[in-house]
Amino acid sequence: METVAIYLVVTFACGFVARMVKLPTLIGYLAAGFILHSPGIDELPVVDTLADFGVTTLLFTIGLKLDLRMLFRREVIVATMANLIAVVGLTTGFLGLLATIGVRMLAGEDWQVLALLGFALSFSSTVFVVQVLDDRSEASSLYGRIAIGVLVLQDVVAVAFLTVMSGESPSPWAAALILLLPGAWLVHKLWNRLGHGELQTLFGITIALVPGYWLFESVGIKGDFGAMVVGVLLASHPRAAELSRTLFGFRELLLVGFFVSIGLHVDPTTETVLLGLLLTALLPVEGALLTLALAAFGLRKRTSILAGLALANFSEFGLIVIASGVQAGLIVGDWLVVTSVAVAASFVFSTLVNRRGTGLVNRLSAFVPTPRSNRFHPDDAHIDLANATALVLGVGRVGRAVHDRLSLEYGLTVIGVENDPVKVRGLRADGVRVLEADATEADFWERCINDDDVEIIVLAMPFHGSNLVAMDHVGRRDFEGTIAVVAQYDDEREELISMGADVAFHIYEGTGVGLADSAAEAAGLDS
Repeated sequence: METVAIYLVVTFACGFVARMVKLPTLIGYLAAGFILHSPGIDELPVVDTLADFGVTTLLFTIGLKLDLRMLFRREVIVATMANLIAVVGLTTGFLGLLATIGVRMLAGEDWQVLALLGFALSFSSTVFVVQVLDDRSEASSLYGRIAIGVLVLQDVVAVAFLTVMSGESPSPWAAALILLLPGAWLVHKLWNRLGHGELQTLFGITIALVPGYWLFESVGIKGDFGAMVVGVLLASHPRAAELSRTLFGFRELLLVGFFVSIGLHVDPTTETVLLGLLLTALLPVEGALLTLALAAFGLRKRTSILAGLALANFSEFGLIVIASGVQAGLIVGDWLVVTSVAVAASFVFSTLVNRRGTGLVNRLSAFVPTPRSNRFHPDDAHIDLANATALVLGVGRVGRAVHDRLSLEYGLTVIGVENDPVKVRGLRADGVRVLEADATEADFWERCINDDDVEIIVLAMPFHGSNLVAMDHVGRRDFEGTIAVVAQYDDEREELISMGADVAFHIYEGTGVGLADSAAEAAGLDS
């Protein structure tokens, strides 16, 4: 129990210090691993277990939100493959250069070893990137979806490589995994009967770890990858987003173990630390390559740069690749230490870069070519709001009622904004003019043009946090019309009013009809 107490106190203290100096807490957890390892404190096997559970739960929740169409887009496939090839070549050349100037660890290493190191460092960290996107609430943004698409393809390549390295083919029983397709239908039926409480949370964890992790591992396929596959099979369920949100806090707690575990298994020396830090010099090049590859497909500068910056780090998969190489006798154990230091340092680098935000993006834009107007990517082109007099952000039950009331009763030209593609298809089939976009993204607002005629903006999204983010974006555009928002609680209504909303309507007070009437009245319109 004493060892557990030491682990908890050190980990909490390091996370707290990181927060106080305005760094992500995961940097503190990385430091805690190195601190706990250095004085020879007994290792806790449970930390590795928590780390494994955290990564498995993370990949399961990614699967719940994954848009499979993104994986087959040219820009994602080309960016992934081009980055892999280029980073392997650059790393091999960089390490070869260090060998020629006399770095002792590289003396006598052949090109196969250098290429293996390059391959291990060509992956970006799924855990870290998802953390960055979640902190920004931009996982569903275009650049966020592209980044996740690249990560998933990288994971597929890594899983294939590790299977080959193990020297064992998947079991013949792996073909039976096709039964997960009809099995998913049965799970959907079960899910409908669970309600919204702790039973649903337990259901999610069980599904991720049993038919996800354990079932795939038992047939010779990496369990983490299996958890993501099962998540994808369940992503079409109406409660998938709710389950993902429910598991968020649990997942974040488990991932503390992942970051602590990185530092618990290495014995760094001065040489291995310095070499690991030197490898971070490759990160700006990796980010630039990804940025230019995406820009070549007509993506806007901001989208390309943000995706490149998010992916400019080394991956936990790199540690697994090197560990497999050590086990197979292809590479010496000291390289696992070097890679661990490089991964940890890359998280620090990527954190510092990604927190710079818009200012850094603007400075880097000068070095990225601007797509011609006729070559803009269709998902990243300008959004023309010409002739629209009202915007409804979030076209669910409330938003649809607002849309119909403003258009039919008040004669306004209304455009809806909805990020759920299933809802968008249904709304368009009903003749509703709606954009498939996320109003919480900075990208959406930057792409909007010809919005001078807009008189009313209604924020009808179901989550208060989403309305707050969208409200902030509207405020930055110096919108002079009427802003109406739904709120579930009195304190939420007061907060929205303080941010500049003209009308913050309680969601239970007449819902859509009352909100539309209040917005129109505030705008001085007559029915």
